[in-house]
Amino acid sequence: MATIKLTRREIATALSVSAVLRAQTAPAPLPQNPEEELKAARDSIRQNSEQLAKFPLPMSTEPATRFKA
Repeated sequence: MATIKLTRREIATALSVSAVLRAQTAPAPLPQNPEEELKAARDSIRQNSEQLAKFPLPMSTEPATRFKA
């Protein structure tokens, strides 16, 4: 049986595409004011975080990085 090796970028792309497709199947109503828009954005981030949390990633998958300006 052949094993499939995926890179971190390929995994991230697959997860983001699936999240976009799920979001398109049940469109949310457009917010009418800035407060509703902010709440909708936060809800979307929370839902995406919950979906990503379902996939365990070992610490060795993503190496520690430091960003310097």
